[in-house]
Amino acid sequence: MNIQENISLKNYNTFGIGAIAKFFLEINSLLQLQKALQLSAYPEKFIISGGSNMLLTKDIDALVLHINLKGISVFEDDDETVVIKVMAGENWHELVLWSLELGYGGIENLSLIPGNTGTAPIQNIGAYGVELKDVFVSCQAMHIKTQELHEFTKEDCKFGYRDSIFKNDAKGEYIITSVKLKLTKNGHTLNTFYGAIEEELEQNNIIHPTIKDVSNAVIAIRKNKLPDPAEIGNSGSFFKNPVVSKKIFEAFQKKNPDAPYYEMGDKKFKIPAGWLIEQCGYKGKRFGDAGVHPKQALVLVNYGNATGEEILDLAFTIKKAVLDKFKISIVPEVNIIK
Repeated sequence: MNIQENISLKNYNTFGIGAIAKFFLEINSLLQLQKALQLSAYPEKFIISGGSNMLLTKDIDALVLHINLKGISVFEDDDETVVIKVMAGENWHELVLWSLELGYGGIENLSLIPGNTGTAPIQNIGAYGVELKDVFVSCQAMHIKTQELHEFTKEDCKFGYRDSIFKNDAKGEYIITSVKLKLTKNGHTLNTFYGAIEEELEQNNIIHPTIKDVSNAVIAIRKNKLPDPAEIGNSGSFFKNPVVSKKIFEAFQKKNPDAPYYEMGDKKFKIPAGWLIEQCGYKGKRFGDAGVHPKQALVLVNYGNATGEEILDLAFTIKKAVLDKFKISIVPEVNIIK
């Protein structure tokens, strides 16, 4: 095994944080992953894939395993649907583009989400009215201690809003190695009612959109609002949109009648965290190389050489400002490595 020492992780996390891995190993097969997990000379293991949903605030004094498992295959196929198996190291957006080229629908609203497929179930990634769970069949994951492979169904994963069993009961116990998704081959159900998708389609004079049209609209919206991690270090939305009870929402709305919101059912309401942050005056603010993106207050950015600690300090400052002003707590969507 080609275990390297003192490797910068700057190119392995979308925030571009230059934390150092004491030891580093690229994982390209399930057998290699099994053997790597059995290495007793390196008792501490740290797993990284696309690095799109983490904030590194320190060097990693462990063996960093970079999950680079590749491959997409058709698992089941009939006249209406197809089930595909995607290895964990496949880039998510490239998977979306692949599915569109073949006419497979269901994940077009999830275009341009950074990161790899293996981390998608952990977060139950979602955007523009669609979540991974809507097309999810199952995922295969390797138990870190026993190296046994387990199959997790949709029910097993306990999906919630940006949440799953892998962030709770099974946190730190498994490495997702592949994901199965069920996509449509025809008669696609298009979701164009969330955000600015309909407006984008209208601007392009598209009356009867295809799945590619929806994807292109989402890409255009995201490019206009969100920074490209290849240009400015970021991890997309840093905070979750808070979901509050009817009682809290009514008190909030009384003081803020013009605030945007989404009714979630079960007497719950989602309030856009970006709006809350913007009202606190942080949109576009920069503190050294750590800052808040000028087009989307939900996105914290690294303008070049910010440390993870500096990004985290800014996040805590924003969280406190929102709590003080609105009596609403916002929590990070990003996995913070302390």
